[in-house]
Order: sequence, then structure tokens, then C-alpha cells
Amino acid sequence: MNTNPFEIIDERFSKLVFGHIRLDCLYTGCRWAEGPAYFAAGRYLLWSDIPNDRVMRWDETDGSVSVFQAPAFYANGHTVDREGRLIACEHGGRCVSRFEHDGSRSVLTTGGAGWRLNSPNDVVVKSDGSVWFSDPSYGIDSDYEGHAAPQETDGCHVWRLEPESGRLTAVATDFEKPNGLAFSLDERLLYVVDTGATHRSGGPRHIRRFSVNADGASLSGGEIFAESTNGLHDGLRLDTHGNLWVSAGDGVHCYAPDATLLGKIRIPEVVSNVCFGGIKRNRLFICASSSVYAVYLNAAGALRPAS
Repeated sequence: MNTNPFEIIDERFSKLVFGHIRLDCLYTGCRWAEGPAYFAAGRYLLWSDIPNDRVMRWDETDGSVSVFQAPAFYANGHTVDREGRLIACEHGGRCVSRFEHDGSRSVLTTGGAGWRLNSPNDVVVKSDGSVWFSDPSYGIDSDYEGHAAPQETDGCHVWRLEPESGRLTAVATDFEKPNGLAFSLDERLLYVVDTGATHRSGGPRHIRRFSVNADGASLSGGEIFAESTNGLHDGLRLDTHGNLWVSAGDGVHCYAPDATLLGKIRIPEVVSNVCFGGIKRNRLFICASSSVYAVYLNAAGALRPAS
């Protein structure tokens, strides 16, 4: 494995990485690895293998890999909520679900009265407990990553769900294919990826930045933050300095809060998504096409602010 996976573009990146650190391949054998989520209490990583309709589990204590869930409703993106429960975006179920502490599955939302969501893709939980997720059409476009079906919504939107009331609100409706999303450290900004180039030549392949309004439940703005320089951006996470670690065609790109591309982690496969984990949250787990990689950084994943 390459012992120098880092490409330094801005000198600031050299302070975030180690020159002697290698890139580890934890597992290979997926059709499309996505949706990593790290559980600190159990020291394990979960991720989706969407076309194979399964969720995989890597145990940090011994390096073993097993099937966590199969079938898995063609799950895509995952996150861990404030109570340590798994939140899943399901293509097959066309819903957002939650796995309770006793192992049972609860469906949080499938859409509205008389219509279903397209295929929830990626998800983040805000400090107030609200669930924000993207809903492109990838899971209903074919039978490969879900079930081919007609679209029942008026577009592909970003949604906000209040779990207690079940109220579902479209907070951004001008996307072609909304994808990965993440809040800034203070939750005053929401970054959302648009991967519309998958369906239209010259379509969007960028990250947009929204301001979260004073009500904490709506957005304004939405200017382009960064354009991908290789392939498409997809999933993303922030570190404690506010830097964005974003998946791309040639690896993971790191952007400063001022939108400067600081550097890259070169990966030999197209990257879909990332998450921080490990005992000190300083290990970046990388889902890339058929494999899952990991690398230690001189940076730690951001924690959600207190509610």
C-alpha cells in the first residue's frame, strides 16, 4: 500500500497529516461501499454495500469483518444520533429509519400523505435532534441500488424531519441531485453536495453552503462553496478546525473553511464517503468503490455542539 498517500497543495495541509503514515485497506469485496458510521462505545465501523443489499461491520479490536444486516433495504448513508442509535437512509424502503438500542428498526419517515420519498441518500442529526437528509433519485432510477420506480415528489430536495412530531419540511428545493451534507461546527452553516452531473452533461459537481436561519429549522443562501477538480464530490465530514474532508474521484479532498483546497488523500478507487472514528477520532475511514480504507490524521472529527 502507498506509504505516502498525501498530496499537499497548501502548506496548511502539512499540519493535518503525517508524512510517514500509511493508508490501510480494511476490507475489499464490495460492489459500492458507502455510508460509514463509527460507534465509539463498541469500537466498530458500519458501512453499506448498496448493490449487495447488506451493511457490513468492521471490528476495531481484532480487524474482523462480518455482515451486520442483510437484506438491508439497500441502505445508503448512515449517521449516529445523540443517543447512539443508527440512522439509515434506505433506497429500498424509500425512507429514513432508526435502529433502537434493542436492535429493532423504526421507520422515521417515508414521505407525506399519498406520496413517497425518492431514495434518501445521506443524513445528519442536528444538536436539537432534528434529522436532515438528502433525497435524490438514485435508488429508484434502476434495480441496481434499489427498486426502479416512478418519482412521486416534485423534485430532489433536502429535508428536515422532527422525529417527535413527524413533521417533514423541504428546506432546499433547487438541487438536481442533493447528496452528502454536513453542518459547520456551530451549526450556523449547512454544506450540501450536488451530484447532478451523474444525470446531465455539464451538471453540478459542487458543494453549496447555506446559512441556517435563526429558527434553526430553515435555510437561506446556498452559494457554491467549491467545485470538484476530479470526478464528483459525495459524502463529507468536518474536523475540529472546521476543515471539510470530502470524497472525490481521486481520493479525499480537504478544504479549509475559506474554501481553499488544502490537499488530497490519494485513494486508488473512487471515493463515496468518509467518517472520523477511532479512540481519539483521529482516524478517517474511507469508503471507496469496492473497498474500505483508513488513515490516521493530525486532526480529529468534529463533535456536535450541546443542545
